[in-house]
Amino acid sequence: MIGKEQIITFAANKFTQFGSKRFSMDELAALLGISKKTIYKYFDSKEELVTASIEYLICEYNEAIENLINTEKDSITIIILMYQKAFERLVYFKPSFIFGLKKYYPSANKVFNDFRDNFVKVRIYNLLKTAEKKGILLDDVNLNLFCDLFFKRFEEIAFIHNNLFEEYPTKDLLNHFIVYSLRGITKPNYTNPFFK
Repeated sequence: MIGKEQIITFAANKFTQFGSKRFSMDELAALLGISKKTIYKYFDSKEELVTASIEYLICEYNEAIENLINTEKDSITIIILMYQKAFERLVYFKPSFIFGLKKYYPSANKVFNDFRDNFVKVRIYNLLKTAEKKGILLDDVNLNLFCDLFFKRFEEIAFIHNNLFEEYPTKDLLNHFIVYSLRGITKPNYTNPFFK
């Protein structure tokens, strides 16, 4: 029998692929080979399932980057690798998934925004602060401003007019969104494999 975790995993995949608003509970039930009643046994509403799906995607991503943080020592390289992992996932997202959260699922959108804010304001900021303490960054870089300009809501920029993930290779997007920005604030004597 299909349980709650299998429903969440499958729903997360379909919501990101087709958009959370467009992909219906009827379609989900049919593809899983269960009744809609079974889904509602675990979730009171579609929004609750969308929220659980967002939490699942965040947890999966956090696990992937924890492994990376524990193996890599250079904070600038960690930031690039974290975004590389994010881009590998976002390439499969429909823009309507991100934009649909804000419009139709406020609870799920809050979970996503809280994650994004924490990711930028805590994880990325602290990694940049570490790089600053190690003397890797140029003097007088305003780290809060840098985070706001280059890391906050990049996925909205990537999806806003055309899906840039469909138009350009992931490596090019990583370079233009992340690598070149970071290279611009590091001292000339600093290097890492992505800067070559």
